[in-house]
Amino acid sequence: MPRPRWFLPTALLALLTGTIVAGVAILPGLGEAAPDAGIAGLQSAAPSQERAGRVDAAPEVQAQLDYVHAHWDSYNTAEYGVLDDNDCVNFTSQSLVERGWEMDEEWWTEGTGMDFDYTPAWVSSTAFMNYLDESGRATALSDEQRSEVKLGDVAQFDWDNSGDRDHTAVVTAIEGSGDDIQIFYGGHTDDTDFRSVDEAITEIHPGASVYYWSIP
Repeated sequence: MPRPRWFLPTALLALLTGTIVAGVAILPGLGEAAPDAGIAGLQSAAPSQERAGRVDAAPEVQAQLDYVHAHWDSYNTAEYGVLDDNDCVNFTSQSLVERGWEMDEEWWTEGTGMDFDYTPAWVSSTAFMNYLDESGRATALSDEQRSEVKLGDVAQFDWDNSGDRDHTAVVTAIEGSGDDIQIFYGGHTDDTDFRSVDEAITEIHPGASVYYWSIP
């Protein structure tokens, strides 16, 4: 379907020559900053062979995970633009397109590089949270519901427990069972393929909260 033209901000293409430094991007039309992952230079631990290999997932989920693994540190600038220092939702959204989601009037992007247009829900963690809630495309889960989280689901973090969402990523691995479930995520800003949720909320951002969106 034709993409609407009523929201046309422009983002500069990031010079991807090293670790992206996390920060805050002001989104025109949002009226507030959209914070993202907060510590630069942190690297994902080397993934185990089990995590790095293919998993027992539906084809559409495997396509999403393959996209994340292919582009978490090698940005797909041939097809998409990049938000310097604030690319987490942009990348998660790209992975959902690879999974089979179609863009709509509230969630879309257009262009590459310097000619890059988007809606708030495509790039802002809080706007994306509201979009998922209002669209019904995913079901909200708390961290106490880890047993219901699946590969390819969306993880969102509230670093300062303000009620907004500050970072968004894709669930790339789940290990353990019962009360000992470990969830790992991949995404941009800061770039990672298998980072532990528990590491993020206890070591990198002590006291932070994590939430999930379960995708049918």
